Amino acid sequence: MASGKGFKVRRVYDPPEKDDGVRVLVDRLWPRGVSKDAAGIDEWPKSVTPSADLRKWFHAHEDRYGEFTDRYRAELSAPDLADDLAHLRDLAASQPVTLLTAVKHPDHSHVPVLLDSLRDGDAS
Repeated sequence: MASGKGFKVRRVYDPPEKDDGVRVLVDRLWPRGVSKDAAGIDEWPKSVTPSADLRKWFHAHEDRYGEFTDRYRAELSAPDLADDLAHLRDLAASQPVTLLTAVKHPDHSHVPVLLDSLRDGDAS
């Protein structure tokens, strides 16, 4: 998946690479079959992941991706997330940040929405 403004996206199942920088898990649940040592996770800000309710809703309505992205953008715009999103932006301003996910299709998940919010500062 494309990267930008200090962010790149990789699957957590891929081995860490030298240029990953800070490795941030952006899934609410820990990925199956991955040990904490093998994952090499530096941060896990669950607050910026889709809520449990939204995640369950999307699994039941994967054909309604547009609605999912709108709902997730609304969650990301909550004032209590501003500091967590700003922290990730600050990290990326000075070093590479790799957003890690276990989803099979990162381009059709919450990750592009989060990445857009981080790049654009929409949720700040």
